[in-house]
Amino acid sequence: MTSVHEAPPSAPVREEGPRPPVEPLAKPMSWAMLSRAMAVPLILGLVCFLPALIAAQPGTGSRDTAYWLQLVLTCYAGARLATMILSTRRRLLQGVFWMFVYIAMGVAPFAQAVIGQTPTPMVGPRSDLVTAIALILVGCAAFDLGALLASRRPLRRRTTSRGGGGGPALTHPVRLRLLVLLAFAASGYYVLKVGGPAVFFSSRQEISASVAQSGVASGESNVGSAFLKGFGTVPALLALLFHTRRLVTSRRARRSPSTVLVWIALAAVNLVVNNPISNARYWFLTVLVSLLFTAFPSSAAMYRSVLAMGVIGALVLFPYADRFRYDDSGYRPVQSSSVFEPLATKDYDQTVMFANTISWVDTRGHTYGRQLAGSAFFFVPRAAWSGKPEDTGVRVGQWMGMNMTNLSAPLWTELWVDFGAPGLIGGLALIGYAAARTDRRYARAVTRDGPGPGSVLAITAPLIAGYTFILLRGPLLQAVGKLAIAALCLMLVTSFTDRNRRRSH
Repeated sequence: MTSVHEAPPSAPVREEGPRPPVEPLAKPMSWAMLSRAMAVPLILGLVCFLPALIAAQPGTGSRDTAYWLQLVLTCYAGARLATMILSTRRRLLQGVFWMFVYIAMGVAPFAQAVIGQTPTPMVGPRSDLVTAIALILVGCAAFDLGALLASRRPLRRRTTSRGGGGGPALTHPVRLRLLVLLAFAASGYYVLKVGGPAVFFSSRQEISASVAQSGVASGESNVGSAFLKGFGTVPALLALLFHTRRLVTSRRARRSPSTVLVWIALAAVNLVVNNPISNARYWFLTVLVSLLFTAFPSSAAMYRSVLAMGVIGALVLFPYADRFRYDDSGYRPVQSSSVFEPLATKDYDQTVMFANTISWVDTRGHTYGRQLAGSAFFFVPRAAWSGKPEDTGVRVGQWMGMNMTNLSAPLWTELWVDFGAPGLIGGLALIGYAAARTDRRYARAVTRDGPGPGSVLAITAPLIAGYTFILLRGPLLQAVGKLAIAALCLMLVTSFTDRNRRRSH
């Protein structure tokens, strides 16, 4: 079907300017009609109905400043999430950001404020909770400001130099085969090291015990186990994403038996090492979201379904999804009389941990980049760096006197600990700017006239979108390991020469 804006065959095609790709006229018109029908119930549901339903729940929470600020934050995040869902463009990173904020820092803390319970105790004064909620609001506004500035700056189309470089980032076919070999070797070693495939279908507790018995981790450092798990899972996922992209966008790849067989083998490997039984829930969310966005790169329905259904899944299913964290003897099922009660007693401790971190900083002072340095140099073992900082959540938990210190440290917390309010505002503004720019480049990469099956950005953006849950939840020291391994794998397969584009098709 020929677009109404398409030039005649004899006319030269100009490739200048940041104009978005032109799609057939019927699609925007049909979506415009659908969006108008969805807009009112969606906005009312996220901004009005759900907060009102939570506010009507019985509880002992006080209706003070923290309560009203939390209500404002919930409605603000709900409005922004509705905007992402109703947008005519797919905004992967921004959409996932607002989905996390709405659930983990909006709806769940609001339920905690109403019911009067928190999954983690708050040790400081109530005023620290007010400060935390206010800073979260300010950080969200800074993110929006950064995204707005990015939308005002036009995208530049990358041009290819005579030497063959400078083009879009494309997958090098030979290096992709090396990544596949690395994925099979690293995942195979991981499986053998923990005792075989059966262990991956027992529980996370069993996996951790097997890794400890393997000798790759010591009592003082978890670097060895982090590398084992990271290289055992990340290359396999990336190899599967790249081959999924090829099969979805290339007819030649679908007709190639070798490509199909490699994809099947990679899918089997991921079923073992990246299944929801042996992995943390946030990592499995990364696997699921990145795979869906890669398999349906141009589907507006899939994008909007992930954001909309993600809210329902996070509120209803996520608190119960830790069934395989422990074995049968250690599992304690959730007993609740309301669908909102698990939000107040499990998992979503981001806001209260930010309040506790503010109390901790008031007694110790800011660390001025020390915590960030510990995250950046995560690969240095503690035997070589005796003063290496611990996870921010662990340090605050120890200060609180908690026995269980596997606590969250949301991105707002990490920025506040190191740099205070200026760092929090500036950091989230930069993140908003980078997210918006990446979303716009991704929208160009997955179009019909984009780089094609070999586009690296078409894989990187869905992966980062899925991993955003982990980065926002924190702590950063736990999150950067797999992210660094993913960056190394992407560097391995990336090429900027146009001749590889033809091969990737």
